[in-house]
Amino acid sequence: MRWSELAEKELIDLVNGERLGLMGQADLVVDPGTGKVKSLVLSSGSSLFRKKREEITLEWGSIRKVGPEMVIVALGKAGTSSW
Repeated sequence: MRWSELAEKELIDLVNGERLGLMGQADLVVDPGTGKVKSLVLSSGSSLFRKKREEITLEWGSIRKVGPEMVIVALGKAGTSSW
């Protein structure tokens, strides 16, 4: 799958069903030695209807399922969140 296809997908937390953002809004952390993606970083932000949040780091291994419109992730111990 190409990044352009992944970038349009929504990130959804498996635990509480909350929308975390779009894959395309995340920064990728890449291991320079292997070229593999280590994690995704969703930067802080706020909108009219959502409160400001801290930065969220999602380990690449926390991705559980890539569907046609969304990516399901398990924040749990794999990611850190300060909502």
